[in-house]
Amino acid sequence: MTLLALNLDWAYLLGKLILIAIIISVSLVIAMYETYLERKVAAWLQDRIGPNRAGPFGIFQPLADGAKLFFKEEIIPNSSNKFLFILGPCLAMMTAMMTCAVIPWSSSLDFGHGPIPLQIADINIGILYIFGVVSLGVYGIMIGGWASNNKFSLLAAMRGASQVISYELAMGIAIISLIFVTGSLSLKDIVGQQIGHTWNIVYQPLGFLIFFICALAECNRAPFDLPEAESELNMGYHQEYSSMKLGFYLFSEYINMFISSVIMATLFFGGYDIPFVNTATMNPNLAAVLGLIALMAKVVVFIFVFMWIRWSLPRFRYDQLMNLGWKGLLPLALVNMVVTGGVVLWLHK
Repeated sequence: MTLLALNLDWAYLLGKLILIAIIISVSLVIAMYETYLERKVAAWLQDRIGPNRAGPFGIFQPLADGAKLFFKEEIIPNSSNKFLFILGPCLAMMTAMMTCAVIPWSSSLDFGHGPIPLQIADINIGILYIFGVVSLGVYGIMIGGWASNNKFSLLAAMRGASQVISYELAMGIAIISLIFVTGSLSLKDIVGQQIGHTWNIVYQPLGFLIFFICALAECNRAPFDLPEAESELNMGYHQEYSSMKLGFYLFSEYINMFISSVIMATLFFGGYDIPFVNTATMNPNLAAVLGLIALMAKVVVFIFVFMWIRWSLPRFRYDQLMNLGWKGLLPLALVNMVVTGGVVLWLHK
């Protein structure tokens, strides 16, 4: 009996390791090709062609960019704190990847040996886990900016940290309003409540709008890209970085954009739910594949909106950025939370 349990544990562990490897690999590939999509969207909006040299339609351009970063000279400033200088981009990349762990990517597969959930860890406090990991990402920015021993890098890192802290507060309160409606912190439960029913965007449109604006700020995307204001700070908190350390910072930003899109689709748009389609009567493997495709379709729409906003709106001034966070979104999120709590109490009397 003990040997059987041990074998089952090893099989479970192996399955999870394979799932982790697949999710990390796919996330990195998606982040890599987000750079290609960004250039193509910018070219389309500005009536240009975009990348078209490396392969058909320029589809190998991300591979060329990655190879360039990989083979560039590794430079560590003599005046920097070398340990922290290396730790900064590693921490930024690690926290970006860790948020994948609690996301339900689709329903379970079944090959005759029991269901295989397409979720690394189904914990009952999934939202708290995501916020905890995301809050650690600011240390990657701060450590990198401080360890560079460059005043522009340090100023950009301070901007980035204050921006993340300011907008995390409004984002967290917007999520509290959603929790009032769902009654659960588990992402799997939140998706399950929406499958075949009304999506949460109907109940929390204002909460979604606040969450989306805060996600732009959390990902340092325009018009909230103050930590990377080239006209003011030369480059940003990663000014002294080169080679793959710079690549880690750049890739982590695109991974954060991808994960933010997945979380918004999961919380407000049904996750892997397919509108007007009853997947319960389908073959479970077919339902899982179609659910994954549906989730990715929603994610692509969000990523396009991220890029559309970047190439359409000018960058805020720093005082405008902070005023919007503290005087605009935070009071709005508090009002939304109070109204939602009152409605939920009234409905459950």
